[in-house]
Amino acid sequence: MGIPQRIGHALLALTTAAAVLAPATASPAPPSLEFANPDSQSLFGTAYAAALQNLLHTNTIGYDARYDRSGLLDPATGIVRAGGGYAQPWTRDASINSWNATSLLDPALAANTLWAVVDKDTGGALRVQQDDQQWDQVVWVTAAWHHYLVTGDRRFLQNAYRTATATLAIREHATTAGFNPAYGLFTGASFFNDGIAGYPAPPADATESVSTGSMPWPGVASGMYLSTNELYYAAYAAAAEMAGQLGRPAPEVAGYRGKAAALRTAINQRFWNPATGLYDYQLLADGSRGAYQEGSGLAFALVFGVADPAQARSILAHARELPWGMPDTFPHWARYSDAQPGRHNAIVWPLVQGLWAKALAGQGDQNGFAAETARLAKLAGSNSGFWEIHNGTTGVVDGGWQRLGDTVKFHWGSEPDQTWSATAFLDMVHTGLFGLTFGGRGLSFTPHLPAGWGDVTLRDLHYRGATLTIALHGAGSTITAFRLDGRPTPASVPDSLTGAHTIDITLAGAPAGDRDGDGVPDARDRCADTAGTSVLDGCPDPAHLEAEDARNTGGVKTNVNHTGYAGRAFLDGLWAQGAASSFTVHRATTAPERAAITVRYANANSDTRTMTLSVDGQPVRQVGFPKVSDSWDAWGTTTFADVPLTGRDPVVTLSYGPGDTGAINLDWLELRR
Repeated sequence: MGIPQRIGHALLALTTAAAVLAPATASPAPPSLEFANPDSQSLFGTAYAAALQNLLHTNTIGYDARYDRSGLLDPATGIVRAGGGYAQPWTRDASINSWNATSLLDPALAANTLWAVVDKDTGGALRVQQDDQQWDQVVWVTAAWHHYLVTGDRRFLQNAYRTATATLAIREHATTAGFNPAYGLFTGASFFNDGIAGYPAPPADATESVSTGSMPWPGVASGMYLSTNELYYAAYAAAAEMAGQLGRPAPEVAGYRGKAAALRTAINQRFWNPATGLYDYQLLADGSRGAYQEGSGLAFALVFGVADPAQARSILAHARELPWGMPDTFPHWARYSDAQPGRHNAIVWPLVQGLWAKALAGQGDQNGFAAETARLAKLAGSNSGFWEIHNGTTGVVDGGWQRLGDTVKFHWGSEPDQTWSATAFLDMVHTGLFGLTFGGRGLSFTPHLPAGWGDVTLRDLHYRGATLTIALHGAGSTITAFRLDGRPTPASVPDSLTGAHTIDITLAGAPAGDRDGDGVPDARDRCADTAGTSVLDGCPDPAHLEAEDARNTGGVKTNVNHTGYAGRAFLDGLWAQGAASSFTVHRATTAPERAAITVRYANANSDTRTMTLSVDGQPVRQVGFPKVSDSWDAWGTTTFADVPLTGRDPVVTLSYGPGDTGAINLDWLELRR
């Protein structure tokens, strides 16, 4: 998220936290996700439950009159904040979160959240709030149209259309982040890249000497960026659909469609690069182009249909991903590196991963979709939930770097409990896995169930007046049977459906996958995508398990802010009761045995610290970690003998339980017979 904006929003977060908030009405009961395959359930099912908790509990706050500048909020309903460290809705986050998941899971909450970022001009006209993030206000229009398709709420649609038309008119005539008729494109920063770390030089310089933010740079403010213009295209297309649905005059509908078509043409003329087979990232006001990759821009090109079929195939063939997912911008600018990635450059935001997964599913790339979904599930499982930013090479929680001149370089933190990271995963499940597609007359299905994941059921999903239980059988994206309450029907349900219903979908055509690239087909790979295995290439050796490959809860996360660790990172956060790290020991036998477990750790406290050692959820005993040094850069080992192991994949857990003192860092665990 933003850099100069970050400070102001942090201050607002303090005032929000101090406010007396009215209680929100109870949300509808959320759905549940159940895989027949226990590994899939442990990885994906657990991540789904955590994402629901993030959205509907951790980041849902009560009504606050300060956000009711539109006069359209329901005081009995809450709103969704942006996440840990960002206590307000924020236009982009409110829009993305509603589009990703909130409109489906809690329509009233989504509507309130969308209206919380709308205000009125002096004449009382509704508009998306006119703040310092004005270049991407129109993402709200896409979210609002999607909300109508999900809910069928015509009163919402009427006000949304008023808001959309006014906001588009403001942006068309704006002198900053407005329309450049010479190029037929909109100016201003790219989508969410409000930090200059997201831009090459030019428009930046080698030391980012002007500002850590993006819009203070004249070249950014006057430049044209792929993702921003795609969002304007989508907004015009959505405005045309809104106008048609509301029965507006034909010239009005045609006007928005014409603007959308003209913008799509300009995007393809100005940004498509046959030499790279991708869309360029930027076009500066002097006409110079930047043949760089923008993850969200490539995703939008596919999701919104900006790319034609041949271009779409080219994007899938040429887009570069990092080991842990689709990066924001790529490659590293000269002022950044693998050791110090930029905050918005060659680094992984789960938000972008979600958009890319949506695009991959829409293009029928099942293995690509499966890989991106598994990466985000593993990142969440290894770090006690959904964070803001990760190092794209190591997967470590990392906020990235930015500069301000020669002498100051910022290493930003990555905020926890990020709502749009969680809703990105929810959308992977709803839009990708189950293929939920909302239309003007109902809900249709284009599922993508990867090979090896096993049958899966989404229970108690609320769609308008119906409660649906949707089961996927087999694997693939070709529907061979679709049954509603046991009766064969087309692969859709009408928007008039009410009551509880069961949908069974049988699928075929899954390609033989090798998502982790270890040379073993997924169908025969015990560790293609399993919980407690955040490595990307097969089963980790039980004789040496890096701590960053554990499943972590209660605030435990990866870190690299001390030296001397092995592997990609170490684990910190074992500092409060409830924190735990669980290691899956993939043995070659199912025979019971008693083994010794050696742990490498850091303890710079003044005394021996204790944790609880458990196997498969059953406590074995309290174990001690003697002081190693006065420095957290020093590491020692301790061995726990006679640990009972049974089954093929026992899970060894170190937790901060009642009576423990915790407060250690973990580096690795070894099984010694």
